[in-house]
This record gives sequence, structure tokens and C-alpha cells, in this order.
Amino acid sequence: MAATLKSILKPIFPFFFSDNKMGSTGDSSPVAFNYFAQQQQTFKPPLIANENAFLGDVATSEKENPKAPVSAGFYRLEKGTPLVYEYTYDEMKIILEGHFDISDETGQKVHATKGDVFYFPKGSKITFTTEDYGLAFYTGQRKQGAA
Repeated sequence: MAATLKSILKPIFPFFFSDNKMGSTGDSSPVAFNYFAQQQQTFKPPLIANENAFLGDVATSEKENPKAPVSAGFYRLEKGTPLVYEYTYDEMKIILEGHFDISDETGQKVHATKGDVFYFPKGSKITFTTEDYGLAFYTGQRKQGAA
């Protein structure tokens, strides 16, 4: 008997043949999104290191997904002491304003400007510096406040 395409693909890609699609909670209840108006203009991240490094979470999925939370917020660095940070989680950043000089232990160096996107894998050790200031939005696979 000839196998159908569906019978061949279903064991390989069960997600595509499941009723539980991405974004679904597994039941029929609607799930609301969260909205944080004008955060780039109004949120002032607190000082976290040295005299010039500021970071603050704006949102987290910790309540809804405590096993694998994602937190997001803003990072600002002003001219002064370089910030050296070793990531204990995966993070993505997009540069919003100003610029950063970003380097890692492999010798890779980037002069980052508005619109640049970075992925910092868990275990990477990154040095951030700036000649004036830089502002970035980040999202990381971690609990709120665990940076």
C-alpha cells in the first residue's frame, strides 16, 4: 500500500500536524498581549555598574512562563569606564541611539550604530565602550532582574 505524504511527514514534523500551534496555550481561552507605552522616551534604567552603565527590565514573561522566562528592557552606556560582561543566558540587542564599541574574547570588534542587531550567546564575555553614549533595547532568556 502506498504511503501518503502526510503519513511520511507527520512523524518527522509532528508540530505541523498538531492542533497545538505556536502561541497557543493549549486551551481555547484568549491570551492578551502586554503594552508598555513610550518606554524608550520615559523609562530611565537604573545604574548597574561603574559610574556610567545603566540597565533596567521593562517587561518579563516570568509569571506566564517561569521555566523559561524572557526579559526585555533598555541598556544605556555613557562615556567612561568600559563595561565587561559575561553572559549567563542568551541575549539579543538592537542599538537605538548613539553608538557602542563592542568586542569579545575572540578578538571580534564592532563599532555599533543605530539599527545594528547583536546576538550574545550564553558564555560570551563582551566589552562595551562608547565615546559619548549608546542606548540599546535587549531581550534575554532570563528572569527579571537577573542580568
